[in-house]
Amino acid sequence: MNPSMKLLLLLIIALEISFTTIVSLNVALVILAIIYLLAHRTRLRTLGWLVLLPLLPAIGLWSTQYINGSGDRTLMAWVLFTRIYAFVFTGATFTLSTDVLQLTDSLEQNWHMPAKFAYGVLAAYNLVPRIRHEVQVIRTAGLMRGQVLSFWSPQLYFKAILISINWSQNLAQAMRSHGFVEDAPRTHYRQIPLTKVDWGIVITGVILLQIGVFVVPWT
Repeated sequence: MNPSMKLLLLLIIALEISFTTIVSLNVALVILAIIYLLAHRTRLRTLGWLVLLPLLPAIGLWSTQYINGSGDRTLMAWVLFTRIYAFVFTGATFTLSTDVLQLTDSLEQNWHMPAKFAYGVLAAYNLVPRIRHEVQVIRTAGLMRGQVLSFWSPQLYFKAILISINWSQNLAQAMRSHGFVEDAPRTHYRQIPLTKVDWGIVITGVILLQIGVFVVPWT
């Protein structure tokens, strides 16, 4: 499926379930997301983490609503509990099965995102591992001088920001040397097609969601 269309469908789903109070619908979305992830050969360990990591905030929301809420506290508590898992699992269907490079190309080619913004986001994403490594180097260098740079130390982040600014300048120079010109027409080596099937999947998904919200008599 086209990555940007998949993102559009998931944004519509997330927006709609944010305003619904149907526990069964949230559970159904979680089940469908698990089936999708299993079909894409997601490891069971990853699915286990998707269950465990949101558990604490889900329990916190459940208990807060159940104790301090108004109206049907039990219903709203379970709505909030299952909604968190619906967000997590539907989001995982995108993050675990979508290539960032293809998503960037799709947003630029199919949705006409400015090329400078698309490539800038892609560059920032690819620099994340280097930034992590550089932060570790900065902390190690500080320890060699007898200076402990903790996680909340301003000096650690200030030095990392300076290094990132230097990298951004080098990256801009490299893009210009490879012929990148802002607002100039560009050809694409990687073509990301937007087909009628993609539109059909999105429209079908939205229709099924509306049926789940307004037609199916959930209990």
